[in-house]
This record gives sequence, C-alpha cells and structure tokens, in this order.
Amino acid sequence: MSAPDTSAEADDPSPTEASAARVADAAERERVLAEGARRRSFAIISHPDAGKTTLTEKLLLYSGAIHLAGSVRGRKATRHAVSDWMQMEQERGISITSSVLNFEYEGAALNLLDTPGHADFSEDTYRTLAAVDSAVMLIDHSKGVEARTRKLFEVCRMRMLPVITYMNKLDREGLDPLALLDEVSKTLNLKVAPLTWPIGMGREFVGVVDVRTREVHLFEGGRHGTERVLTRVISFEQAKEELGADRMAAVEEQLELLEIAGDVYTTEGFLSGHVSPVFWGSAMSNFGVEPLLRFIAEHAAQPAARHGFEKDGAKVVLGPADERFSGFIFKIQANMNPKHRDRLAFMRVVSGRFERGMDVFIGRSGEVLRLSKPHTFMAQERSIVEEAFPGDIVGLYDPGKLRIGDTLSTAAPLRYDGIPRFAPEHFARMVLKDPLKRKALDAGLSQLAHEGVVQLFYRPELGNQDPYLGVVGMLQFEVLKERLKNEYNVKAELESAPFSVARWVGGKPSALEWLQKRRDYTLVTDRNGHHVLLSQGEWPMSYALRNAEGLELFDVEPL
Repeated sequence: MSAPDTSAEADDPSPTEASAARVADAAERERVLAEGARRRSFAIISHPDAGKTTLTEKLLLYSGAIHLAGSVRGRKATRHAVSDWMQMEQERGISITSSVLNFEYEGAALNLLDTPGHADFSEDTYRTLAAVDSAVMLIDHSKGVEARTRKLFEVCRMRMLPVITYMNKLDREGLDPLALLDEVSKTLNLKVAPLTWPIGMGREFVGVVDVRTREVHLFEGGRHGTERVLTRVISFEQAKEELGADRMAAVEEQLELLEIAGDVYTTEGFLSGHVSPVFWGSAMSNFGVEPLLRFIAEHAAQPAARHGFEKDGAKVVLGPADERFSGFIFKIQANMNPKHRDRLAFMRVVSGRFERGMDVFIGRSGEVLRLSKPHTFMAQERSIVEEAFPGDIVGLYDPGKLRIGDTLSTAAPLRYDGIPRFAPEHFARMVLKDPLKRKALDAGLSQLAHEGVVQLFYRPELGNQDPYLGVVGMLQFEVLKERLKNEYNVKAELESAPFSVARWVGGKPSALEWLQKRRDYTLVTDRNGHHVLLSQGEWPMSYALRNAEGLELFDVEPL
C-alpha cells in the first residue's frame, strides 16, 4: 500500500506560524492606520496676488523645512519661492504649475499642494483639488471675496472639501473685519467662525486674539518676512495695560458681537464643509502664520476614502483602513530636470501601504507596472521614498504608460472616479519654423498634452499630424511655446484656429453619423479617441442638438 500524500499538509503553515502571520498582518494594518491618521493633504486656493505662494513659503519656514523664505515680488528678485521652480514662474513671479511640498510639523506629515492662482491655469488647480482632503482659502482683506476665489470655492464645495479661511495682508489697511466676515458668509453661502481675531491693521497690526481662550498673541522680534517672528502670549487684561484700554475695548466689543451673532465652530461642521474656521494675519511679515499651521496639523481632514469600480463594474469604496494598496494619478510633469528628460507622474495614495519596487495594475489598461523609483518632493528637489501611506503624494517615474486620472492598485485592476477634463475656449495650430524639427514637435506636443498643458484634437484626414490645439486660458499657449523652446529645442509660432467652442459628442450612433455627413461641422477626435465637435459659436451647437436625433454634447470629457 502506498503512503498517503502529505505534501499539501507539509506546505500548510503550522498553527503557531498562522498565528504569527495574523499578528503580523494586524500590526501592519495598525501601522498603516496610524500613519494615515497623521497625514494632512491640503491645497491653498486664492485669487491671483492674494499671497498664496508667499503663504506657502511661510508655512515651510515655520515647520522648519526651510530656514530663509524667498521673495516673489518681482522678476529681478535674487531669490524665488521654493514652490516656483519653473523658469517662467521665476521670471513672472507667478505660479504656473502645481508643485508638491512634503514636510512635518509637530508629529503631522503634511502634503501641501501649491496651485496656480491665475485663471488661465485653472485646470491644473481642479486636478489638484481632487488629490487633497482640505483647502486653505486665502483672502486679501483689502479686497474681499474675488472672482477666482468664488470659482475655486465652488469646486471645493462640489468635492465637499473642508475649507480653512486665512484673511491675509493685515499689514495693510483693509476692510472692517466684521464687514469682511459678513461678505464671505453671504457671497459664498458659508458659515465662518473666527478662531483668531486681529488687533489693528496696517502699521497698527500688532497681534491676534485667540477667540476661544482670549489669550493675546503679540508679534515682535525677528526679521519680518524672511525669518520666524517671536510671539509673546499674554492675557487679555495684560494687553489692556500694554496696548491701551481704548484699543482693547474696541477689540472686546467686536468679540462680544461675534459671540452674539457669529457662527459657532464645531469639528463636525468644519469636516463636513459647512463651517470654515477663520484666521487673520500677514503672510508677508509672518504674522499669524503659526496658529494657522498648528490648526492644519492638528485638525485638518485626515485621508478620505474614494469611490471606484472593480474590473467587472462592481462599485467599491477604498480608504486608509483597506489592506489593498491603491492610488490615482492627478498630475504628470515632464522635464522637471531638463538634463535627464524625465517624466514624473504624481500619485495620491488612497489605501494600503506603498512600497518601492512594488508591481501594480493600471486600472485603465490592466497592464502591470513596476514602481521602482518613487520620490517625495520639496518642489523641484526630490528624495527616494521607500514607503508611503494613505494621504501621501508620491512621484513616480513614468515610462509613458500613465495618464492623468489613472488608478494604480495591487491584487486586481481598479478604476476610481475620473478627474474631469474641461472643454477648451481658445484654439490654434502650430506653425513650425524648421521642418526638420517635426519629430521633436510631435514628441513635445504629445508629452505636454499628457501633462494637461494643452489638449490635442486630431482631424480624420490628417491622422496624428498637425492637430488643433486647445487651452482654457491664453497664457497656456505662452507656456507651451516656452517649454517647446527650452525643453525640446523647437521654435514654433501659433496660428489662430477659427473656433471658440468645443463639446464632446455622445448619444446615438445615428447622431454621430449626421455630424460626419455634414461639411459645415468640424468633427475631430481627442487623444482618447473620443469625438469632439468644434464650432465658432454656440448657435451651430444648438442647431445640431435640435436636428440630430439622440445627440448629446458635453463640456466635460465623458469618463
């Protein structure tokens, strides 16, 4: 009689080994949860010139990530903001592309995404807001709520992001604080609850009051603007003696009005997006920056779960508590280091633990990709990262396989809700100065389109040659020309295209056939093969909708 086959039993772990494995798995899960809980990923949104990049620098200064803040006041400045690494940003003194800054403060791991404030780069900002859990809304207290602030806040509201408000430029004369609060509340339909309150403005701005404790924080000492300023904390009664009873009586009256008629701050209200805590200060002179930073580290939203779909279409929700690693690409940037002609994809970690060298599925294609050279950031500066946790932003070397909105995951292909691509409003064609540079131009346009710098629309009769270019803002064309010149050694001019409206085409196949048969409509395809209708105005679009049965037109690319 033959002996029984015990090979399978021999391969099974012993009870002791199985128990040890369970303990190890539980410990790993607890570690991922603990690391995720101390992550704070946030963006700063504002109207141009409200001081967003300056505030970014000062948050880094107070965290200890840098020791001397730069200046972005003019093109001739000898120092530039850490977050503005692109040559055009340094020359113009504005933020053109989002940058990622990883730093620590009082036990919290902060991921700050500095976004462009200029309206022409709004798409980059929208994509960035998909990757954060909170936002700091920066308001110039001398101007109040401006147009870009309103639009960006609505994006935050759409994504249900908690918003912290920072009233900036108190070193200048501005609006009455109570009137400004009322304007913010009514304009944005938002409850606002000050956690600090200013003492004076302009040259008389000397400190802030902690609204809840009535402690007075007075600013003194240090080189204002480049180094941390010293803060002295005294009682409200002491402030009356030092600053004068009349001045503090006016502040006390304002605080009493807030108690009677103001909105109440609650953690639940803040995290649900219904109440915005308000801080006052001057980023330029470093006044009032530290209370904001401390609040972000202690109370800003922790990493949130994200909705997605399995390969079979089943809905799934993954977050920090899930074992499976997953993340999504919200930004692609080529040539951050022109010497190496590299291409980086910025990934937000959603669930599980990221490890250097791990293999992941690309949800869109099912292809397997090894993540061998991941980085963390201090703007253009990078360092290799061995592991990352939910809420972290990681830079991945992209061999050309990734696109904005792609989901990466272990175990099985997964697809999260996509990042929207908006219809462009300005159109052009590239006119090449040197025909021998055609190949370099095509490569440059393709790579920059993957970054989201420009959208390409291909005409059926020309294949992939000579596409129409579309952008949301005209300044994007200037960035395109400058980067083609500096990064691809291609000099080209732009020739205006006769369009002002683009819409993605959906609906019944017969509607698409109706458009294809007509010579008075320009039908093109985008990089994903979706049909796009270009027009000189809204009327032809309306006519098509009335006459092409089953036609649907979208100003956001269908997923």
